[in-house]
Amino acid sequence: MIKGVNALTTVMIIDDDPIVVESLSLIIENGGYEVIITGYSAEEAIANYSIYKPDITLLDIRMQDKSGIDAASTILSEFPQAKILLVTTFEDSDFIQAALQLGCTGYILKQNIKSILPAIEAVLNNQTVLDNTIVNNVAQSVSQSNQEILSELTPRELDIYQAVAEGLNNKEIAEKFYLSEGTIRNYISQLLLKLELRDRTQLAISYYKGNEFKEN
Repeated sequence: MIKGVNALTTVMIIDDDPIVVESLSLIIENGGYEVIITGYSAEEAIANYSIYKPDITLLDIRMQDKSGIDAASTILSEFPQAKILLVTTFEDSDFIQAALQLGCTGYILKQNIKSILPAIEAVLNNQTVLDNTIVNNVAQSVSQSNQEILSELTPRELDIYQAVAEGLNNKEIAEKFYLSEGTIRNYISQLLLKLELRDRTQLAISYYKGNEFKEN
């Protein structure tokens, strides 16, 4: 279904804490978005996504019935273009890193209320959103050996690396450097291979960690 010109961006909020759901709903609606449906469990997330197909889903990572990661995995397996923003208070790097494999569009902390609306806007612009605290925690898993490999990257690989970290998609990167999308895909595949990473999100995290090492 094609949305009308004046249709609001629709948001689904799923969290097992009703107070969090109410607070997020208020913030998001005051920001000019439509909260189309809310729920309190992973099963509700899965069932309601197929019915409402929201533009963005805010999904708690840890819930009582099953994890938000399980729900996101189920949703993305059927709707790979779904935009899912994981909202959490859980900062364990191993747990978050497991979530990075799914293809979710962002990860933010509940306590960082001011980041909610900018995160939604960024996701709508096809950017990956990573809360700074999460970046710092997950980045600890990037090995020192990978940091040493950074010095072996070519100038063009470093350019592509930075562009991915900035949230640009392949088309945008191709236009920026006057290259074909196929060439960009090849560069990204080579970067993932050299840095021993699995996806673009890990690539972005490792980039910021690499800059942190350089600055220190």
